Amino acid sequence: MNDCIFCKIVRGEIPCHKIYEDEKAIAFLDISPLSKGHTLVIPKEHSENIFDITEEDLCHIMKVIKKISSKIMNTYTPEGIVIRQNNGEKAGQSVFHTHFHIKPVFNGTTVVSEIEHRKEISKEDMKVICEELSMLD
Repeated sequence: MNDCIFCKIVRGEIPCHKIYEDEKAIAFLDISPLSKGHTLVIPKEHSENIFDITEEDLCHIMKVIKKISSKIMNTYTPEGIVIRQNNGEKAGQSVFHTHFHIKPVFNGTTVVSEIEHRKEISKEDMKVICEELSMLD
């Protein structure tokens, strides 16, 4: 994609603070980080979201995420790490190139919780949803 900002980073047209690169992926620091070490991991091959990325690239990206998360944990010892990936504008995706955030959580880091927004669903409704989504056969 010619106008995709992440594709431009992959091609070297836009600078970034790169911390990892291999033949299929690149990782760089977020320019508006939640915390120290907040990193984005992207496939070099353009895909818009989780539905477009190839399984091969997705599996590779997950291995890179684990490697970088371990490096962040060993280097900065945060209290936790949030790994987040958004799909679609309503889900918070603002750059339409598949990407994962690795967000270290330190004492004082604000992490928005969804606990207060969760709903109770009846057992009957849960059964219907389970039947609709079941992939067990």
